Amino acid sequence: MRFFNEIPVLDYTEVAASQFEDLRHSKLRVGSMDLKIASIALSHDGLLLSSNLKDFNQIPELRVEDWTK
Repeated sequence: MRFFNEIPVLDYTEVAASQFEDLRHSKLRVGSMDLKIASIALSHDGLLLSSNLKDFNQIPELRVEDWTK
């Protein structure tokens, strides 16, 4: 359980909020919470881990992987 305490949680910054607004206006068929999660990953040039590849793969330039398989 200690392992999870060492994983940083990224903040929703002004850069992420700006990224979210851009994505929100791009007419993607992705839920707003998923767009916020993607915005955080994009603003940090991060890799998003999710089993929801159907939605996240629609977002340009987002790197996403499913490690559950």
